[in-house]
Amino acid sequence: MKKTILRLIRFYQRTAFFHLLIFRQLAISDKICRFVPTCSEYMYQAVDKYGSLKGLWLGLKRIIRCHPFSKGGLDLVR
Repeated sequence: MKKTILRLIRFYQRTAFFHLLIFRQLAISDKICRFVPTCSEYMYQAVDKYGSLKGLWLGLKRIIRCHPFSKGGLDLVR
């Protein structure tokens, strides 16, 4: 299950469709993610480190925090 999730995240990262202009406009910014590493990379690292359930939960919490009014910044998987 873990490998499948990691492959899906990599597919998302490599697919240009998700990074088109419409998604940038919805984010009200040129930058899609306000954090470093990006939200998808954060989720990839969390799933890799903690496994499927906890990694997806941490990634989901991170995505919820990533919005136009968020300060953003450096946020590493711990």
